[in-house]
Amino acid sequence: MTLEQLRQKSHQLPLEPGVYIMKDKTGKVIYVGKAKKLKNRVSSYFMAVESHLPKVYQMVMHVNDFDFIVTQSEFEALVLECSLIKQYSPKYNILLKDDKGYHYIKITPGDWPDIQAAKQKIDDGSTYIGPYTSSFIVTQSVELAKKAFLLPSCKKRFPQDIGRERPCLNYHIKQCCGVCTGKISQAQYREMVDRAIAYITTGADKIIKDLQAEMQRYSENLEFEKAAAVRDQLQSLQRLNERQKVVFESKVDMDAIALAKGEGKVCVVVLKFRQGRLSDKDEYLLKDDGAPADILNEFVARYYTTRADLPKEVLLELELPDRPLIEQLLSERRGSKAELLIPQRGEKLRLVKMAYDNAVTGISYRSRRPAREIAALDELAKLLGLEEPPAYIESYDISNLGESYKVCGMVVFKDGRPYRRAYKRFKIQTVVGQDDYSSMKEALTRRLTRLKNGDADEGFATTPDLILLDGGKGHVSAIRPLVAEMGLQIPVFGMVKDQKHRTRAIALDGSEVALSSFKAAFKLVTTIQDEVHRYAISYQRKLHKNSALKSELTNIPGVGEKRAKQLLGAFQSLEEISLAPVQVLMDRGKLPKSAALAVYNYFNGK
Repeated sequence: MTLEQLRQKSHQLPLEPGVYIMKDKTGKVIYVGKAKKLKNRVSSYFMAVESHLPKVYQMVMHVNDFDFIVTQSEFEALVLECSLIKQYSPKYNILLKDDKGYHYIKITPGDWPDIQAAKQKIDDGSTYIGPYTSSFIVTQSVELAKKAFLLPSCKKRFPQDIGRERPCLNYHIKQCCGVCTGKISQAQYREMVDRAIAYITTGADKIIKDLQAEMQRYSENLEFEKAAAVRDQLQSLQRLNERQKVVFESKVDMDAIALAKGEGKVCVVVLKFRQGRLSDKDEYLLKDDGAPADILNEFVARYYTTRADLPKEVLLELELPDRPLIEQLLSERRGSKAELLIPQRGEKLRLVKMAYDNAVTGISYRSRRPAREIAALDELAKLLGLEEPPAYIESYDISNLGESYKVCGMVVFKDGRPYRRAYKRFKIQTVVGQDDYSSMKEALTRRLTRLKNGDADEGFATTPDLILLDGGKGHVSAIRPLVAEMGLQIPVFGMVKDQKHRTRAIALDGSEVALSSFKAAFKLVTTIQDEVHRYAISYQRKLHKNSALKSELTNIPGVGEKRAKQLLGAFQSLEEISLAPVQVLMDRGKLPKSAALAVYNYFNGK
């Protein structure tokens, strides 16, 4: 079917809730969606196609036909949509592939066994504990057991490496018993391993009681060295157990979900808290093809239709369009009331922040970029309501000293870092008096005109994702209409300072948003504001200095404005000009002999 035929067919749909099923020319289902009013939702796909987001545009370009199913309510449509997505796995829906295979805790064979995390069970003579469905639980259990019982975590092999090298740092800070020193017998080591295995399988409480009794027995028998060794294990286990005991005081089962964007991807992390403890972590890498709230909305709906362990509370960082429907779905599947919460303060907000930090780390690990840069741009996008983190930011500041030295500096931050090759500076030429708004408008007009005219210069050829002005809402009100008049869709915001000239807030159109609670974004905006101020004022000072030097040079007979500028371009300073011989003034300064003699005589008192 052509686009026009699809549009005509969509106009025949009822204004009722339901599910629509998009198909390609082979009849394969490529997208499933729900709608409160089928006619309005489906027809919107085939109107103004060029304005759709990239994912939607690609999907529409591959649609050859569609089916629909009318439901009694929007909630029924949500349930049916989730069921059909699970059945067909359409290309353009979020697909949550469960990458959790089975995982095991492995105890290697021999007199000096090691405890390891294993992804599969093989016939190699080892003993396996499991299976577990969570790699997080397996890895954490192995790490905690080794720390608690001071077992080596290095790659040395025993007994081959005993006594061959000096012990590592872990031994000296009492995080390893030091098998490599030769002071631990095979029997003692085996006992530690057995306790670690018991700790993994039965928990810490029983092991702590056994160690306390053993330490008491050694003390009564005056075996103080053995008692001290058991004491060290006991203290390590107690410290570790206390630290891992409770993450959150509430005993309500809850999940914390957050996402981070970067490098064309979205990382979504789900942290599961059961009985106040962090019990598991799920991490998904998705295509970045929409606004954060829309991606999270679709993710949450899909996620909880494929899980049996459903929490009472789901903590989110963003409001979801389908929040009431998803709450109803979660409650019905759980058999009791469940809520989606957006915490604003306290411990629950801390858990969401923990999930967000993990999502940022997930993006950072895959993109090989520092997490702080990704977090800063992602936070800034959320703060300003941008659909994507701004990869290319331009910032402007006006600096003036009287009538003659009005300038504007433009700095560029690319992927959160200064991009100095694209910096630009402007002399303000048409503004009378110290009018910062008009000066800013002149500079932006000149810059954006170069962009519209297709200027090949790198600093002018790139359309910025965001413009930040050093100033408040007055600057924003002056520049936003200019950007719109030029037919450009570039977000414009201001950077507001406090009385001590420190970054305080972001200026919107008529209001402000404080930056204090957005630490990564606050640091980035502060860096941008400091850099653009430095760049603008350094240019203004340079112009002032050059003007002063020109004034002195033009006092010399035969040296006018043009020759003064020529000399300042050829020599590093006034002092260098004063020390230059006549021939050098003629050669480098391009002066005629008479003017060169005049300059030489002026500075040498002749």
